[in-house]
Amino acid sequence: MMTRTMSEQNGDTGEDGTGALLRRRHVSRGRQLVRIVFYMLLVMAGGLLASFLYFADQVASLTPPADPKADAIVVLTGGFQRIDQAVDLLKDGAGARLLISGVHPTTTGSQIRRNTQSSAALFRCCVDIGYDAIDTVGNANETAAWIRAHRYRSVLVVTNNYHMPRSILELQRANPGIALTPYPVVNSDLKTSNWMTNPMVVKTILSEYGKYTVARLRDLMGAAAGSGLRTDPRNAGIDR
Repeated sequence: MMTRTMSEQNGDTGEDGTGALLRRRHVSRGRQLVRIVFYMLLVMAGGLLASFLYFADQVASLTPPADPKADAIVVLTGGFQRIDQAVDLLKDGAGARLLISGVHPTTTGSQIRRNTQSSAALFRCCVDIGYDAIDTVGNANETAAWIRAHRYRSVLVVTNNYHMPRSILELQRANPGIALTPYPVVNSDLKTSNWMTNPMVVKTILSEYGKYTVARLRDLMGAAAGSGLRTDPRNAGIDR
């Protein structure tokens, strides 16, 4: 009576074998899922890297036009080198009037004039200073109001080369139908120098690439960009 029948032994063995097979299949499927996710992440990382390098190459390839000419000039603040270049363009007759957009409220026109070594007469006749913009979106909206007020049809856009793609994107959104000519200010020669060995340059371009990508996705999704203006009640308390 203590001896188990052959059929009972075979039945136990069959059940154990089936359970082991199911466990092996479960582990195999789990490993396949891990591989699929890994390869998807790898492809995404490769795509992002290729997109970033393309963006960096575009930025590095930007050069000022040989004979810049437009109805007016706008410079997006972020350093006096940009403003110096824009004022020089105004002096050379590249545009009839200049907007300096995004100036901090504590900075006066006299300070800007002295820093650019310009005459008071030039600033009185031909330079407007915008204090309302707090970011690139704000620059675009401040510039749009200025363009409408003066009925300009073409504008030279002066900003750093790495900042130019996003600036043009925002300006085009806020100023449909206006001809925008980029005039990049080159702080460092990205085309001939090995910029990838400079952590500060890599950080700057990577940060700008991220902001540009977010702006593109925002427009593709039809999301609101905000005003970027100090006078907007939603931006109360922002001081930058």
